[in-house]
Amino acid sequence: MNDIHHSFKKLMSAIDYRGLAALDAVVGSGSFERAAVQLSISQPAVSHRLRALEEAVGALLVVRSQPPRATERGLRLIAHYRQVQLLESALETAPAAARALPQFAIAVNADSAATWLPEALAPLLTPTSCLIDVRIADQDHTLRQLREGRVVACVTSSAEAVAGTVMTPLGVMRYHCVAAPAFAARWFADGLSAEAAARAPALVFDQHDALHRNYLRQQLGWDGAFPQHAFGTSEGVVRMIEAGHAYGMLPAQQAGAALAAGTLLDLTPGAHFDVALAWHCWNVQTALTRALSDSVVATAARWLLPP
Repeated sequence: MNDIHHSFKKLMSAIDYRGLAALDAVVGSGSFERAAVQLSISQPAVSHRLRALEEAVGALLVVRSQPPRATERGLRLIAHYRQVQLLESALETAPAAARALPQFAIAVNADSAATWLPEALAPLLTPTSCLIDVRIADQDHTLRQLREGRVVACVTSSAEAVAGTVMTPLGVMRYHCVAAPAFAARWFADGLSAEAAARAPALVFDQHDALHRNYLRQQLGWDGAFPQHAFGTSEGVVRMIEAGHAYGMLPAQQAGAALAAGTLLDLTPGAHFDVALAWHCWNVQTALTRALSDSVVATAARWLLPP
């Protein structure tokens, strides 16, 4: 084990961190040109640093596509670089006013971002102690961004263990299948059935969103094709359904008031679909990551149903 650790340290000591910065900037910004601006160097200098890093590692790190795409080895090095940056920000001894704010990214599902997440981030932003890049993805797909090192933490529906991370259950987000009264009268006069679901236009977050299909499978035992719109924001989904353009799945937190007022109808009264959410975070303990995790877990407990 000591030999392996020594070999890893030797490899990392041979890597020029300017090359890692170039790798991270190229992949993160999506182009060599934007990476050069971000690093305040010329584009040829970015290319030179990246080539030197690839020669030191002995592997291709970036596929020169449009946009540039990191290889699996490149993703691992980016994750390492970002972890080092996070640790270095915690060790910074310069006066707070003179320090650059640490930056990190997290991935969350749109419904969490639209409901309880802003409250969870507030303690880190008042006063501002960091810069946060919140990336929206379906709850079934945020974990991939964490595994690839693109984010330091994520909210996900997966309890799968990921090496180098800590997983904490957050609670259950409950969904209801809803529609505006006029839409329900037109398409579901006889209630939600497989025949009606095969014709009525549904609304999903994106083409990877399996929530609606999973609900129809649970409620009707049906897994057929159905017409669907896609709208990639949680707020947009709510407004489209309220306007009577489609029906779909909304969290209780977003649908509750409209259901009580009668401006939305529950198409399957008494039924619901529960999604258990979990918080996965890099096992890099700094005051910032601890504060983030503590706030996320505590806020989710106030908004979500018990796990």
